[in-house]
Amino acid sequence: MTSMHATNKPFNIDKRLVYEAYKAVKSNRGAAGVDEQTIEQFEADLSGNLYKIWNRMSSGTYFPPPVRAVAIPKKSGGERILGVPTVADRVAQTVVKLVIEPILDLIFLADSYGYRPNKSALDAVGATRERCWKYDWVLEFDIKGLFDNIDHELLLRAVRKHITCKWALLYIERWLKAPMVQEDGTMIERSRGTPQGGVVSPILANLFMHYTFDLWMARTHPDLPWCRYADDGLVHCRTGHEAEALKAELQVRLAECHLEMHPTKTKVVYCKDGKRKGKYPNVKFDFLGYCFRPRLVRNFRDNSLFGGFNPAVSPSAMKVMRQAIRDLNIRRQTQLSLQDIAQKLNPL
Repeated sequence: MTSMHATNKPFNIDKRLVYEAYKAVKSNRGAAGVDEQTIEQFEADLSGNLYKIWNRMSSGTYFPPPVRAVAIPKKSGGERILGVPTVADRVAQTVVKLVIEPILDLIFLADSYGYRPNKSALDAVGATRERCWKYDWVLEFDIKGLFDNIDHELLLRAVRKHITCKWALLYIERWLKAPMVQEDGTMIERSRGTPQGGVVSPILANLFMHYTFDLWMARTHPDLPWCRYADDGLVHCRTGHEAEALKAELQVRLAECHLEMHPTKTKVVYCKDGKRKGKYPNVKFDFLGYCFRPRLVRNFRDNSLFGGFNPAVSPSAMKVMRQAIRDLNIRRQTQLSLQDIAQKLNPL
């Protein structure tokens, strides 16, 4: 990994880019892929492994191995299937991510919050909190199986519109086609979707939703504020009729892009508080681990209480946090330092 640039290769990929990608993969850790190689095992021959990735990517001969199917529990119940790449493939994907992310992030709209640099779920929650005070109604929607159902042709059309780097385009297409190996060894070929668990998948999903939803909203309903975090979204409306009409429109729009709303996670909600006292069946919604609902809020100027519509940690998120704390087993005795405990608890 001493030479800085490629020579006599079809693609000129800087070796430093591969090393930066490795450092990012190392910091994120992650499970082993189909080859069962851990990051520590990969590092046993670090120079050789990074050279192999660089050489194959520069030559156009890098073909991603299958991803390993791993089932993880959902907060709402059931399981989500992740497609876990090998360590080497995560490095290769990160090389491409480092190239395409700065380009694509510039085109994304301000109210797209998921998987973006310098944006967070808390930013989305904060924006939603303020808008719920100004608008009486919310359309809460969830895309059913977004990562599993992204149309490859539509996605690649969007990618080619913004990315001109030929080797990045080549490998994105190969990653989209890489099969998935289930726990019993069954190989599943894929003709749609991008594996949730892949390094480039969140960026590609954001790009797909940028055209499917974000720009569509900006074009058809520029007067309605919205917020989207990956496959979860909200639109603030002035009336219940407006929210219901938008829900019907959005169903048609998603169908045009071969997606659909989750039937039980999509609903119209009334933002009830001390001044908005209408009686409607839905007066609360969960978004990014927070439950928005009518609450008593203290006025710190005179210490009085008033009815507000505000977020607090949702019961499902609280349950996950409590279980994570139990799993640490630190209530009575632990070998962890205070700093170690803080590092484990702060992300919760």
